[in-house]
Amino acid sequence: MSRYISPAWRKLVAERAHHLCEYCLSFEEFSVVKFQIEHIISIKHRGSTTLDNLAYSCVFCNRNKGSDIGTILKDQLFTRFFNPRTDLWKDHFSISGVLLLSKTEIGEATLTMLDLNHFERLMERQALQEVGFFPHPNALQIIL
Repeated sequence: MSRYISPAWRKLVAERAHHLCEYCLSFEEFSVVKFQIEHIISIKHRGSTTLDNLAYSCVFCNRNKGSDIGTILKDQLFTRFFNPRTDLWKDHFSISGVLLLSKTEIGEATLTMLDLNHFERLMERQALQEVGFFPHPNALQIIL
């Protein structure tokens, strides 16, 4: 399977996501590191390089997710991660101040494994919130 993602597809995936990380809703313009195109289902797990399997991700979410597709929660059952192509963010997460909260086990698995509420990420959101950019206006249609 190909890992190559053309510049045209990179642009399309970024625009489809409104230049937001599809997991934590960070806005690329405020990042010092360019966002990445990631395979929702990794090639390692037989995911394909197709538009319906690609997501826009900040480096932190992409690094923490790696090639994982889910995790084991406290009930000892496998729980898949949030899939930006098939799931609605607002069905699995909510925002309280600068905290991202889970509404479902899928949300909990994603929140925990991608470390969406790491202290440094909370500090970044706090700074952005103080100047009116968290949640970013592009995210309002996703979270409401």
